[in-house]
Amino acid sequence: MADLIFGDPEWFPHPVRGMGRLISFLENRLRANAGKWVDPIRNQRLANGVERIKGIMLVFTVVGISTSFAYLSIELLIKLNPFLGSLACVYLGYTTLSIKDLRVEAREILKELEKDSLIEARKKLSKIVSRDTQNLSEDRIIVATIESIAESTNDGIVAPLFYLILGGPVLAITYKAINTLDSMVGYKNEKYLHFGWFPARLDDIVNFIPARISGLLISLSSFFLGKGFKDSFKTMLREGKKHPSPNSGISEAAMAGAIGIKLGGDSFYQGKLFKKPFLGETKREIVTKLVNEALGISLTSSILMVILGVTFKWMI
Repeated sequence: MADLIFGDPEWFPHPVRGMGRLISFLENRLRANAGKWVDPIRNQRLANGVERIKGIMLVFTVVGISTSFAYLSIELLIKLNPFLGSLACVYLGYTTLSIKDLRVEAREILKELEKDSLIEARKKLSKIVSRDTQNLSEDRIIVATIESIAESTNDGIVAPLFYLILGGPVLAITYKAINTLDSMVGYKNEKYLHFGWFPARLDDIVNFIPARISGLLISLSSFFLGKGFKDSFKTMLREGKKHPSPNSGISEAAMAGAIGIKLGGDSFYQGKLFKKPFLGETKREIVTKLVNEALGISLTSSILMVILGVTFKWMI
């Protein structure tokens, strides 16, 4: 509820922004003088191994600091005053979610599209996706926005709630640290292929179960919103594994089936073409209102996840 009301205002202290600064600082320190110990020209395999070790060091440092900070803050405040400790738990849990921000950012893109301002829409889109956006058509902007909504339904809503349910705000902060590492260094490009290998693999592991819950919730949400369950669920089962990511494809395929359009396809990242399969079938014209439909499915999925969590806690 707090996230829906307040979102993530820029002026408010936020652990994830702190994680981002810490990751940038440590990356710069770890990768300074990259060729000092191993010459990558003479021994490429050893240089790649060193990069992977540095990436592992980054993960353990960032996750260790983030988890310790969350745990110690709560424990200290509980000892000072139990009410302050409860507030800390609520605050840390709230910062792991991004329900309102997802809606705000998607609607900013939608607003620019409705004004026929493709240039501004591309700029807004670039804030929530890592692909190149400067040459995207209106159709591709809409598709990319819906893909981002589908992926963020897991990363920003279902997965944090999953870990909040299992282990409270400390475990949710741990998840958020891993996910933030992946979003910053987990790329398969020349710069991060080896340095970001471990963060990306670890993110795949911690998102494996939540991603499949997200896909199922998207299908259920589609049913509750009158779009039917079958198309979304069948598309998820049939095409979710086609995506290069073992997790992103699940929620994207479920959303593609729910909305009735194709998601995916080739995209450019830092000027380099990455070929990705299409997910879903084109059953409808790609228009701006589909973004609102995807947001409705995402919000319903978050409500269903909360109900699932409350039920789980009640049963145990």
